[in-house]
Amino acid sequence: MGMWHRVRLRSCRKFRSFCTSVRRHIEDEGDWSYSSEWWGENCDGHTLLRSTSDKGNGVVSVVAHHSSRPSEIHWPGIERWLQQRYAEMHPGSENNEKFRILGYQWRVLRFNDETRQSTAKIMAAYRESDPGSVFIMQLANCLAVPYLKSMLLVGLASIASCNYDLMKAVHGKKTMNILCIGHGGGSLPLFLASNIKVMILSHFRYGVSKSQEEMSLMSEAKYGAVVDIVEIDPLVISASTQAMGFPHFPVMTPSGERVLSEPDPMGEVLWKGIHERLFLFESDAEEFIQNTTKIYDMVFVDAYDGDDIFPYKLRDPNSPFLKALKNHLNKEHGTVVVNLHSDTDIRDNAALINSHHHNRLPQMGRHVSRVCQAYKKLVTENGSCGLGFSVSVPWVCNTCLAVCRGFRTDDGSLDRDKVLNTLISKSLEVENAMNLPFSCLQYIKSDFILADGD
Repeated sequence: MGMWHRVRLRSCRKFRSFCTSVRRHIEDEGDWSYSSEWWGENCDGHTLLRSTSDKGNGVVSVVAHHSSRPSEIHWPGIERWLQQRYAEMHPGSENNEKFRILGYQWRVLRFNDETRQSTAKIMAAYRESDPGSVFIMQLANCLAVPYLKSMLLVGLASIASCNYDLMKAVHGKKTMNILCIGHGGGSLPLFLASNIKVMILSHFRYGVSKSQEEMSLMSEAKYGAVVDIVEIDPLVISASTQAMGFPHFPVMTPSGERVLSEPDPMGEVLWKGIHERLFLFESDAEEFIQNTTKIYDMVFVDAYDGDDIFPYKLRDPNSPFLKALKNHLNKEHGTVVVNLHSDTDIRDNAALINSHHHNRLPQMGRHVSRVCQAYKKLVTENGSCGLGFSVSVPWVCNTCLAVCRGFRTDDGSLDRDKVLNTLISKSLEVENAMNLPFSCLQYIKSDFILADGD
């Protein structure tokens, strides 16, 4: 425990803690204003893991950085939450097991010491009865990198605009099948499974007493977000579970069984009701989508190699991957969201500045446009009514691309302003229903571009 220390008490804004009180304001601990703690030449870090990938990702490492939030003043409440969770898993232990928090850190997954592939915030704690029992937990509501917020909000607003009853899924009354291609530290699937969940789990998480019948229902429930995750590199999977605070129970074998037949005791304390709906497969994305039998409501694609390149076979319009993906998207509302690097010839060009100055709409860059057209075919072929669009991600040079089937506006028109206004309206519904700690508008409106027809 030498690298952990108690930080000095300081004043801070409210932490999104585990409590029963109604919060008027929720601080976004993944706000970009905190990025200086883990991004930049002046932020010190401690390397926890470093190894060479044989899957094209180069040198994979995880670096730890100090996190200023939450401050120590909020730790006792979280320690009580851990004790309460433990008591629910181990009846009769209410007064026998206590927990102590060691601190919070940013954990940054890097490829080749350059690319920051993923960033997560983790909590480290231990049981008082066994000081050597240190465990870490990723904070599921903390999305530190802006493009993840863009992907999340663009995806949810899009599918909600396709006559999909998202509110029913958010409130735990239906199943939402999601596929994430590319794992990293697992922040996006963790957020989805934690916030689109079985309704009864809201009581479970905050410690309301339950009957045996309710406990049985929780163990059998299949509603909420059920998230399949595909990651080609076993080293990335190991890094996420060993150093990024992602739970172990979701890891699957090649035969489709869980590596762990049952969760470890602390895994149940931390992730009960969440990790049962996460399935992490070590697989090539193309092979996975060709062999799966599932139909997905939503697919997130965020797959870059050690050279920071989006693989061609995931964007080739004639690839087996895209042809198979088309058949595994829901025919009514299937939605795909892709993280792309922005076209530097467009984003950095003075012409873009001039277009804004003269009130002209921005144009989609060549690379983004090609990928958009390839993915748009998924939702428009065979007479399907679908559309595609892109938005620029605030603060970083990424573009978020979305294509979806069955998009609807009030009057049936699919012109740019109608589509954008519909997305804004749906995004506000999402923000309120999920009690998000960040505003949706800036992630929906930034350089919104509706894809042209073929």
